[in-house]
Amino acid sequence: MSVRRANIVPPVCGNLPAPGRAAFPVPSEFDLIRRYFTRPVTHTGLSVGDDAALVGLAPDTQLAVTTDTLVAGTHFFPDTAPRDLGWKTLAVNLSDLAAMGAWPRWATLALILPGVDENWIAAFADGFFDCAGRYGVDLVGGDTTRGPLAMTVTLFGEIPAGAAITRSGGKPGDELWVSGQPGLAALGLAHLQGRIRLANASRALAALHRPIPRVEPGTALRGMAHAMIDISDGLAGDLGHLCECSGLGATLNAAALPMAALRETGADEAFARQCLLAGGDDYELLFAAAPCTRDNIEALARRLGLSLTRIGQLDTRAGPIRLREIDGNVCTIAASGYDHFIVGS
Repeated sequence: MSVRRANIVPPVCGNLPAPGRAAFPVPSEFDLIRRYFTRPVTHTGLSVGDDAALVGLAPDTQLAVTTDTLVAGTHFFPDTAPRDLGWKTLAVNLSDLAAMGAWPRWATLALILPGVDENWIAAFADGFFDCAGRYGVDLVGGDTTRGPLAMTVTLFGEIPAGAAITRSGGKPGDELWVSGQPGLAALGLAHLQGRIRLANASRALAALHRPIPRVEPGTALRGMAHAMIDISDGLAGDLGHLCECSGLGATLNAAALPMAALRETGADEAFARQCLLAGGDDYELLFAAAPCTRDNIEALARRLGLSLTRIGQLDTRAGPIRLREIDGNVCTIAASGYDHFIVGS
């Protein structure tokens, strides 16, 4: 349930809602909730406006629950477009449920604002509900308060009892697959920071600001994937978590890593590969499945129009993740991932 820290800038206000920018009279907390965060619901008994929401689970299902917090200056630039920020605030939670094979259903939102800028709040809410509508999520409650800009979403989903895909189910010999194009978001961040200059940055910036949670492939992989995790802290780091939980090692094949979209940005090859392996903020799915499921996984990729790339294998060898280079040499790669409380990680 981690959110990749972009490690970008101090938490200053930039063009965020700030005291002194609101028109007089300042709307109350309850006015803001009514105007911007009360929308029709589709599968909720009692929603926003009471002391608690009332929801009901379908028979023979379990509740999957995840929570993530995004903080200005830590997870996003202060001048991030509020509509994009609203989308991403929910999308990172959707990715967690996708990695469990769960369908998202209900969300709560706690929003901390340094002040009231109704244009900013309206755009943020539009982005949030764009994402919620696309994936069938009802906003059922939350809170607003004054302080340094941050937002916390708790997301609830349903999954058939006993069908959750966890990190601990990997088996020796399982093939490792990844969805989409890891590394694009990290390239987009590096471009914004001025560390690199991309000839074609549009797709990388879209991956950073408006990640696409892989809800449909996540649920479709129930019964095929033995273990799964979403990539928020870097492919190698999150593979390390999956290996640790499954009690296994892993070997990746450099020749199989999906690099095409990274090359299209014009990025240096070595830097692009580093972003793919350790960049984070991707919200793609990394999963392990038996070789006998390969045809079904490839058929799923065709049906969804989404690349699912076979990049390695789980094994019983203990120790660091290994990378087999194109020339056949094998090296080890760091698999620690990002940690909010370790400086420089």
